[in-house]
Amino acid sequence: MPLFKNTASRTAKQLAGDAGEDRALAYLEQQGLSLLQRNFRCKGGEIDLIMKHGSAIVFVEVRKRAPSRFGDAAASVGTQKQARLAVAAQVYLQSLRTVPPCRFDVVAIDGEQLNWIRNAIQP
Repeated sequence: MPLFKNTASRTAKQLAGDAGEDRALAYLEQQGLSLLQRNFRCKGGEIDLIMKHGSAIVFVEVRKRAPSRFGDAAASVGTQKQARLAVAAQVYLQSLRTVPPCRFDVVAIDGEQLNWIRNAIQP
């Protein structure tokens, strides 16, 4: 089920991003991960999906791009975005009693091709 029910105020780019997140979530759930939170936001950043995989928490950045000469979706997760993900993850982890093993994954969607990259970001 899409997160946003009122799509009238969303741009085409936002709707495409929402659809990419929906697709990534469905794929990851098929792989055995379970959703803890979607679109976690804090002052320092945002995380698209926070999932549980076994005993680990997985912070997932979803990137969707149409085929382009400017690089693929995975390459668009630059150092500034990585830093914002790390800050948001720290804020999320502060709400837990104990810190479990964690990792940062990227789900890159280029056109119709979906690529799940585990441990894509090393904070």
